[in-house]
Amino acid sequence: MKIRNRYAVLALLCLLAILPAIPQTPNQKFLVFVGTYTDKADSKGIYAYEFDAATGKLTPKGLATESSNPSWVVIHPNGKWAYAANESGKQSSISAFSLNGVTGVFGQQKVELHDPAKLTLLNKLPALGEDPCYLSFDKTGKFLLVANYTSGNVVVFPILADGKLGAATANVKDAGPLGPNKERQEGPHAHWIQMTPWHSVFVSDLGLDRVLFYDFDASEGTLALHNAAVGPNRPFAQAGLELKPGSGPRHVAFGKARDSRQFVYVLGEIESTIAVFATSKEGIFGEIQSITTLPPGYSGRSEAAELVLHPNGKWLFASNRGPDSIAVFAVDPAAGTLRPAGIFSTSGKEPRHFAIDPTGKFLIAENQNSNSIVVFRINTETGALSQISITEGIPSPVCLTFLRTP
Repeated sequence: MKIRNRYAVLALLCLLAILPAIPQTPNQKFLVFVGTYTDKADSKGIYAYEFDAATGKLTPKGLATESSNPSWVVIHPNGKWAYAANESGKQSSISAFSLNGVTGVFGQQKVELHDPAKLTLLNKLPALGEDPCYLSFDKTGKFLLVANYTSGNVVVFPILADGKLGAATANVKDAGPLGPNKERQEGPHAHWIQMTPWHSVFVSDLGLDRVLFYDFDASEGTLALHNAAVGPNRPFAQAGLELKPGSGPRHVAFGKARDSRQFVYVLGEIESTIAVFATSKEGIFGEIQSITTLPPGYSGRSEAAELVLHPNGKWLFASNRGPDSIAVFAVDPAAGTLRPAGIFSTSGKEPRHFAIDPTGKFLIAENQNSNSIVVFRINTETGALSQISITEGIPSPVCLTFLRTP
């Protein structure tokens, strides 16, 4: 009996020894939070879906929270908080939410429910501008950066220890010569704001045909127009990128650095173009290419909307409203230039936004005017998109963001 037990113990030890070598399957399920326009459809705010990155399946989880026109939603890097731009003209605001904690009452007892598909409002502050359309974080996660489109200003809010937003630390109005399009470029229109890999802040302004460079003080949360003197924290000897007049820059994607050269891709909403910029040895960005996002011969209405570089750096994707498509471009690894690799229908109307899932296997696009979300599988060797599902009935979807579930 003792001998048998000894052999059993040895067998168990051998099994335990080889277990670490057995590949573990990572959790590939995510929550997707979808922002909507509540004044243009039968919508109540932010909706949640479960996304299975093993299959591409999207499963509705219901209303995450009521919120007015949450046209842009972001998840804090710590995974505990979410923030929404409430795009409502002069009444615009920015909302802060907590994740995973919803207070419920059962009988006379108040308890904490933990439902990761629900958001709880922490606080809401005036946006200090009209129609905020883009939110992002600084590199420390201590500040929220806001682009107000109609008023053409950018604002910085500190994120407090409990996730709430504090009083703004910066409020700067974009300035410069206006573009030639009298209807769309009657004033500055900040459309995108992002910390760069080089510790400054870039702001894409549709009205000015410029991407403005701002210096950011991470201790005070302040912004100042970029000092063009090159130094350790000021790598660029210019104040911004100048786009073709009338192109209307909307969003920007940062390419991978090659041989000390930096590449930047700027989506022109009005003319449906992508401008490619690269740095010189002197730290000057110059345009090296401009390419259309439209199919050959297309002459109808088009407004480019979203621009995303695939995590592998090989493919750049852009959406077109009007043609209602996603254009795919191959990225030259050395020169940074683009080559058309296909255009794919979104099977709906007005793909205002799309996102690539954290695994890099799927692209999910929202069709704002047909109330649908379409899931594509990405061929990472060719960049081609193949539609695998379409989810109907989500009212006026205009943005989405991912959260990994436990």
